[in-house]
Amino acid sequence: MRLIFFSLFSVLFFSCQSEQQPQNQYFEAKHKSFTYSGRTLNTAEGVELITSAASVKANVSGDTVTVFLKSKDEQHHYVAVELNQEYKGRFRVTKDTLKFALPQPDTLNTIAIFKETEAANGPLIFNGMRAQKIEKTREEKRAKIEFIGDSITCGMGVDTSQINCEEGEWFDQHSAYMSYGTRVARDLDVDFELNCVSGIGVYRNWNNEDQSAMPKVYPYLYLNDGQGKRAELKKEDAPDLVSIALGTNDFFKGDEESERQSFEAEKFKKNYIEFIETIFKTYPDTKIALLSSPMTGKEEGKELTKILNEIKAEFADQPVEVFEFQKMNLKGCSGHPGIKDHQIMAKQLLPFYRELLNLN
Repeated sequence: MRLIFFSLFSVLFFSCQSEQQPQNQYFEAKHKSFTYSGRTLNTAEGVELITSAASVKANVSGDTVTVFLKSKDEQHHYVAVELNQEYKGRFRVTKDTLKFALPQPDTLNTIAIFKETEAANGPLIFNGMRAQKIEKTREEKRAKIEFIGDSITCGMGVDTSQINCEEGEWFDQHSAYMSYGTRVARDLDVDFELNCVSGIGVYRNWNNEDQSAMPKVYPYLYLNDGQGKRAELKKEDAPDLVSIALGTNDFFKGDEESERQSFEAEKFKKNYIEFIETIFKTYPDTKIALLSSPMTGKEEGKELTKILNEIKAEFADQPVEVFEFQKMNLKGCSGHPGIKDHQIMAKQLLPFYRELLNLN
């Protein structure tokens, strides 16, 4: 009788055990299943997401996934989140976690986290995720576009859904995820990387004649003023297309509080040509697109496009093309393109990029 009772108890015990759901596990940022994009750095604290739209993604399963993020500095950041390629929203991050219910608990779900702010805001540290299971996403070889630019490329002044223009911090409306570059990359189904700095130019910056412009900061990991760790720019990681959108800040006349010299077309042209030569030296097989600006005035816009075509002529034997945006009535903060403006910009650019990348 005791033997029968023990056997029945054993069957019930192990049956209950087998029906219990697996417990969530913590997976550190260095786990091999995470895929990173953009400029990042592996540190003792975790993996730093440095530049605009720098991202981490993985396949996860279970009822929920918890994402561990924190700002390295005191100021806050924002991230955009995708679940199974569906946009779930924009979230403010200080030193906190984000938790999401998974739509398909019994199978793998792809989660992707994109930094919305820029390198100038400091790194956003990714510490890992908690889920039942994690796997690396299956990555097919795709074309890649690198977008180099200023605040427009960074997505400044785009998203006012949480904080209105002229309120909060200068970056509270940043949305790299909704910027023209990331939009057009998603539409074309290509990989992308954003290397942009608000207020930066080709030879001078917004309202500043002395700070380093893009050609000098580009080689540095944090896109800072020529200091610190250099970025690892490898030929094997070369983008198929480098898209450059600079010039708005070079043309800017100033706010009348700081001394501002007249725009020097030859200096602008010289610096731009040298910057392109540097990119070709780093990525000899890439193509380069030079974009005009939707923020310049009518006359400045004509001059910028004229200079860009002169620069193109200097590279007659190399793949350099010019794109001119149609005139727009911008609705974002501080005269920047708004969320619908970036959508229009991306739509204008689609045929241009598709042809450069030989996409059907």
